[in-house]
Amino acid sequence: MSEWGDGTRCVRAGLPEPAPGDPFLPGPVFAAPYHLDPFEGPSTSPNGYGRPDNPTRRLLEAAVGELEGGDCRVFATGQAAITGLLLTLLRPGDTVVLPSDGYFPVRAFATGVLEAIGVRVQFVPTVGPYPSFEGVRLVLVETPANPGLDVVDVAALAERAHAAGALLAVDNTTATPLGQRPLDLGADLVVASGTKALTGHSDLLLGYLASRSTELMDAVTTWRTTTGAVPGAFDAWLAHRSLATLDLRLARQSANAAAVADLLAGRSDVTGLRWPGRPDDPAYPVASAQMRRIPGVLSFDLGDADRVGRFVQAARLVAAATSFGGLHTTADRRAQWGDDTAPGFVRLSCGAEDTVDLVADIAAALDAAGSV
Repeated sequence: MSEWGDGTRCVRAGLPEPAPGDPFLPGPVFAAPYHLDPFEGPSTSPNGYGRPDNPTRRLLEAAVGELEGGDCRVFATGQAAITGLLLTLLRPGDTVVLPSDGYFPVRAFATGVLEAIGVRVQFVPTVGPYPSFEGVRLVLVETPANPGLDVVDVAALAERAHAAGALLAVDNTTATPLGQRPLDLGADLVVASGTKALTGHSDLLLGYLASRSTELMDAVTTWRTTTGAVPGAFDAWLAHRSLATLDLRLARQSANAAAVADLLAGRSDVTGLRWPGRPDDPAYPVASAQMRRIPGVLSFDLGDADRVGRFVQAARLVAAATSFGGLHTTADRRAQWGDDTAPGFVRLSCGAEDTVDLVADIAAALDAAGSV
């Protein structure tokens, strides 16, 4: 599939070989137990019990693995995937480096669980400066960071980590595998929430881990099997179905974000605009070299919480909702969830609406919201 374009790869990823009378994507297989050979037991079939074995889940894993360029295991949620990664690799006495400006539940998990079991945690901003990695077991970065959208040079960080004997994991949620492939850049593992743009319809929870290391994936698989952190068959099928339109959705979302960023950059009542696709953005030099496309997420500040509320209330095409990467444009005031952001900080996730309609609606809503 590597010689095909993004759209073709998304449409074809993970599909079984065609056979007359079969559907393109088989329907979900709902099963807890499966029939076993009366004499040989589970050794004669890939399916023995639903927790470790499900053909619908395997097709999805094949699809995401093709896009990320590695072996893949899917999890019930993105948080299940990232906590599974951390607890699979880290032991008491280990040191882990985590982003101080990434997804806040990961920081909460680190201080509430990892430190309690004797793991040393260092928090570092996405853009650094990074400490020495000597004695570090794992470095985890989220790039672009959520919600601030800073970007780090993955290849350079991988070289530093490996020189010190550390592993590098990259949270690829915001970029998606069409935006960047961290395994190609030297990362040891990729972790992501498939709840967001990967599946993009705001109707399921999903996470995944991917790697080219058999040893790492065997450990991840064992963790998932023993903890039971698997998605259901219907969610796996929905995710695979949705994956086919990823290229189309990202193209519209990115175009919308570029247009909205241009609008916001010209308004004196909006500050702190961030979108890595703009040449004047601090992340642009690294993002433009490292990423194949820029996501449809941007951030800015409207001054205070009340003005954010007035803006969203006035908008017809912007919904107040958390998460991002869906078909509908959403605005999320991150301070209400515990992020260390200003009261008026907004993460705006551009959906798949017509660009001209979305830009006009946001401009009118900002006008209606007035000043701080």
